[in-house]
Amino acid sequence: KARWDRTRKAAMGVGWWDFNRPANHAAEFDLAYRSDYKLWLLKPHAGILGTSDGTIYGYGGFQIDFYFGNRFVVTPSTSVGFYSRGSAKSNLGSPVEFRSGLDLAYRFDDRSRLGVGIYHISNTGLWDKRNPGEETALLFYQMPVHKLIPGWRSPGGNSKASQAAALQTGVETASAKSMPGPRAR
Repeated sequence: KARWDRTRKAAMGVGWWDFNRPANHAAEFDLAYRSDYKLWLLKPHAGILGTSDGTIYGYGGFQIDFYFGNRFVVTPSTSVGFYSRGSAKSNLGSPVEFRSGLDLAYRFDDRSRLGVGIYHISNTGLWDKRNPGEETALLFYQMPVHKLIPGWRSPGGNSKASQAAALQTGVETASAKSMPGPRAR
């Protein structure tokens, strides 16, 4: 049975912007933060992406992880964000855009993940009749934040599960030191 993964992650990805329209192709680079906070089943996330033709999109939203065994994770997500066209040939019709997507990832023992994602960005027709949408294919790597910044804590505290995960990898935060039970060294 898979253990619930409540580890904060930094995500980095590279991909193919507007892959379904040959005239609009561009390389995409994505940086994101995946929170360990849980609102019912949903976990917040935020990120920024840029393309080789100058498009920038900053977003925030929610995701939910579904585990298949200990290794495979499927993550649907939805976000809202602000879009700047840059020199892109495609015009999504509004500065406010919605992003929905699906990730399939392999989870390693240290809780890092390697996977692929497919996303759709669109204004849903709310602000402008022009709503061409855009599709992205992305290869990504997510790593626990405490591996990048030892001892780092989310603003407002850590969950007990995050503290335990940090202890399993040998990282002690100030609040994890006060947790009862054995600690990894």
